[in-house]
Amino acid sequence: MKIAIVGAGGFVGKEFIRHLSNNHYVLPLTHSDLDITNVQEVRRIIFNQRPALIINCAVLGVDACELNPSLAWSVNVSGAENLAGAAAAIDAEFLHLSTNYVFDGNRERGSFYTLADTPTPINVYGRTKLAGEQAVRVVSPKCFIIRTSWVFGVGKENFFSTALRSLNAAKKICAITDVWASATYVRDLVARAIEILFHHHYSTYHVVNNGLCSYYDFALEAACMFKMSNEELEQLIEPVKLFEFRHNAARPRYTPMRCTVSEEIGLAPLRDWRTALAECIHDNGCLNQ
Repeated sequence: MKIAIVGAGGFVGKEFIRHLSNNHYVLPLTHSDLDITNVQEVRRIIFNQRPALIINCAVLGVDACELNPSLAWSVNVSGAENLAGAAAAIDAEFLHLSTNYVFDGNRERGSFYTLADTPTPINVYGRTKLAGEQAVRVVSPKCFIIRTSWVFGVGKENFFSTALRSLNAAKKICAITDVWASATYVRDLVARAIEILFHHHYSTYHVVNNGLCSYYDFALEAACMFKMSNEELEQLIEPVKLFEFRHNAARPRYTPMRCTVSEEIGLAPLRDWRTALAECIHDNGCLNQ
């Protein structure tokens, strides 16, 4: 099968390529190959290549969206709609990645967001990702929406990946204690997405590792796996509150997710994030970058 991966130069896009390239013809499309905000360019390339599946990993990030809302709407909404429309025109399936940031995080602790919960985003990133989901559903009858959160693994410059490298190198980090969500190992995310594709059940999915954590919980768990002493933990991991960081965009405080649709089609919950983290560390992938 020919599969076009848009955003192929990014963290998740590269993982899709790694998983799929052995058994399929993969067409990797980076931003330099394709400007998804240009509908004519999108249609020219997609109509010429005619993939059976398009995977959209292209995105403008959280703080960048807040600084440039116009570009955020162009990439996260219009770009997604352009790709989904082109997919529909050639009768291709379309997989679109979304985020826990479609939720506001104002809910009772101990519960998990499912499709029964109404999205109410609190920043430009979340609003554009939600609008992108809605646009994709309208134009593509064969679409999968996959929401995920706090993705970690090799090659990602976010807290969850850089914390592993810093702790392993005995470098101090600051870890937020009052924001909680689901952490997701990139290999588990992509493997489950491929399972979902196999079922051809077009819906919205929450794909995250089981359980929830704060940034601080994640750092502590990693440090324990590195067999650090309590004294080392105190020296290297500084607990901080969200307000101490000067983010451009507001962050939802509590957004762990659970996937009811996966359960409906017989897919078990993904393994606990701690187990996935242990594999990530054991494989040394997160430590050699």
